[in-house]
Amino acid sequence: MLSRTLVTLTIAVLITAMTPAPAADSPTVLITGANRGLGLEFARQYAARGWRVIATARKPAEATALAELAAAHPGVSIERLDVTDGAEIEALAVKLRGQPIDVLLHNAGITGARAGHGLGSFDYELYRLVLETNAIGPMRLTEALLGNVAQSRQKKIVTISSSEGSITRVDAPRGYWYRSSKAAVNMLMRNLAFEVQKQGIAVALVNPGPVDTDMMKGVRMPLQPVPHAAATVIRIIDAVTLERTGRFWDYEGGELPW
Repeated sequence: MLSRTLVTLTIAVLITAMTPAPAADSPTVLITGANRGLGLEFARQYAARGWRVIATARKPAEATALAELAAAHPGVSIERLDVTDGAEIEALAVKLRGQPIDVLLHNAGITGARAGHGLGSFDYELYRLVLETNAIGPMRLTEALLGNVAQSRQKKIVTISSSEGSITRVDAPRGYWYRSSKAAVNMLMRNLAFEVQKQGIAVALVNPGPVDTDMMKGVRMPLQPVPHAAATVIRIIDAVTLERTGRFWDYEGGELPW
């Protein structure tokens, strides 16, 4: 009897043989944090559309579902990237030099949801990690790959933000680290939008809403299925234009207040 692993590999090879490689002029998306949740689903849906997908993960060897996706789609490649590691960002930029990236999709993020969020017991080392991941990392990666985006046809930089980053909507104390990190990345990308507009690059921030991912475990509210949420975000990305650059879009439609 064939082992389960061998059967899985055989199926993957057969699927790959049936899945055509993307056309030479197919657009390319680079997705951070593509090993699970929304990032993995973004990779699936873009691959299904015939895009070339550069899917990054901190630990590719542990990204089993992503590896299966890459085995089934010739246009999906996996790259190691920890967005808090400047050396890894630089190494990836060198490797991708000359590769146009139509959509640079900043999806990787953490909530920092553990002890150390209460007044009088703040964990500032945790805060540094949350800021590095959610705000500094996307900016640093954008700077490193800006030339790749400028070389593409679509020229879009998109960051998965959160309604928690809307200062206007704050009416109770919670999530100091996560909220402020999202507000920070909102400001960084809003600034960036005006600087790169002259290069024909459009920038957008998108709130995907509550989604049924590991990040939302234990949250007591209705959660969207991951495929539905990813499809909604992709539709928003499709509609991003240079004329409407620097906006903070909401999954339910329209814009969120800063």
